[in-house]
Amino acid sequence: MAIRLYKAYTPGTRNRTVSTFTEITTNKPEKSLLIKNNRRKGHNNRGVITSRHKGGGHKKRYRIIDFKRNKINIEGKVASIEYDPNRNARIALLHYKDGEKRYILHPRSLHLGHIVISGPNAPIEVGNSLPLSQIPLGTAVHNIELKPNKGGQIVRAAGSYAQIVAKEGDLITLKLPSSEVRTIHKECYATIGQIGNIDASNINIGKAGRNRWLGKRPTVRGVVMNPIDHPHGGGEGRSPIGKPHPVTPWGKPALGTKTRNTKKYSNKHILRRRK
Repeated sequence: MAIRLYKAYTPGTRNRTVSTFTEITTNKPEKSLLIKNNRRKGHNNRGVITSRHKGGGHKKRYRIIDFKRNKINIEGKVASIEYDPNRNARIALLHYKDGEKRYILHPRSLHLGHIVISGPNAPIEVGNSLPLSQIPLGTAVHNIELKPNKGGQIVRAAGSYAQIVAKEGDLITLKLPSSEVRTIHKECYATIGQIGNIDASNINIGKAGRNRWLGKRPTVRGVVMNPIDHPHGGGEGRSPIGKPHPVTPWGKPALGTKTRNTKKYSNKHILRRRK
């Protein structure tokens, strides 16, 4: 993809950048793979805000994505590459030989007409899905399962990929985009290649209203609030936080404190923590 720049006609276009969407081949999604997406917008069943800074946003329907890739040994042809409002990656529509249609995450350099396939004997080509045990060392992969047959859970953002660095027994060692190194069972499936839309991280929002279109409400610092609203609040003028260390609005340590559970079951699989 490429990025489109704007001249500073208005304050909102001064630093605004958007995708050129050159890789998109159609603007009409597959109707059979669309479902309603009635979002809670940060509220629970009683209407109480449980997740701040969410609300509003443009109405959008959810595209059902095939994260499991469980059409074993059935070829699928890339029929279109589409925009998905629910993620920063693009999606590709596959037409399988048995007549079924499915969306997958669009890998970089996968084009219209390409044939993809899943299974332990699939060739090592972009878009194909195989067990980690069948993928050579050094290969870039994405949409990786953490448990066999559960479906891809990690490495699904635009431009991301993980690298296979070692194999030992039933475990495969992966270097993740966060620089974390961890092991995953050899029977877990992964898809070959890097996810497309690699310039997504370079896009500049440009104005506050564009974030509101995405369903993001404003965020303000705790030190500018009143004491009733935040532990950092209160004081005259520009005040320090008045505590030994920064805390969240609910009093828990923040900004640099590790919050991962030291007894989490998957700690034994992490060989090197992310930075």
